[in-house]
Amino acid sequence: MSPAPASFDAYVASLSQLDKPFDPTVPTAQSEEIRAIASHLASLPAIDRDVLAAYIEDEPDAVPVLGLAVGLTQERLKNVLRHHLGSSGWLTLARQRASEVIAMLDTEYDVVRLVEDQRSRSYDFGDVLAARAGGRRTAAAGQETGRKVEDEIEAVASSLGLPYELRTRFAGRAGNTAPCDLAVPAGGAEAKIVVAAKGFDSTGSKLTDAVREIETMAEVRLPTQFVMAAVDGIGWKSRAADLRRIYDLRDGDRIDGLYTLNTLGDLRTDLEDAARRLGLL
Repeated sequence: MSPAPASFDAYVASLSQLDKPFDPTVPTAQSEEIRAIASHLASLPAIDRDVLAAYIEDEPDAVPVLGLAVGLTQERLKNVLRHHLGSSGWLTLARQRASEVIAMLDTEYDVVRLVEDQRSRSYDFGDVLAARAGGRRTAAAGQETGRKVEDEIEAVASSLGLPYELRTRFAGRAGNTAPCDLAVPAGGAEAKIVVAAKGFDSTGSKLTDAVREIETMAEVRLPTQFVMAAVDGIGWKSRAADLRRIYDLRDGDRIDGLYTLNTLGDLRTDLEDAARRLGLL
């Protein structure tokens, strides 16, 4: 058996880069398929809903290309399709409900105008680099989605005139702590009401991490503390098992409230009621 590394630093120094550099100009099967579909779209005499519906019915693989045309990654496209049409399977949707797919993409993302505008444009080197940087915009948009739920619960607390602290930890049973996105009147041992805000339109391990945070809040809480959670975003539809774990916390009375942005009125009522019980209002 090989000896253990001489030290932790030596082990860190031995780590290698797994993601090797690649040449983005070298054609791949996927890039060539995208080029072919884009070329076909550019050759169409006109673009409207009926034309695009007929096209994806014959060429279902064009759906993710239309998604790219309106700035949707494949993952976000799946989530959007599931949210609006009840399924993320664009192949079946394109074959059986092509008009609905295009109507949704046009109503929500203006696909007809954007395809028409882009298919005949000339692009320079800067445009190419800007397009490759699109992942940064997507990541930023994801952060904004999560922050939106935080902003909304902060607005509720502020409208009630409650003192609060954002993105902190609170102390509960046996001095154990847990993270929270809003604590009233403050974090640490002062916390009387804590709220989690978890909004995701994309999927990934961060949703499971969010569930663990809320579970930890429920485990740590004192009997005199109120724990609430505002959870929203279509990304949860792809992680139903994770969302079920949060729901079960509320269903089993391990947390005191579970809300979406559509039920913030209930959050306001419950937050006000809890604050009055605790003498904070």
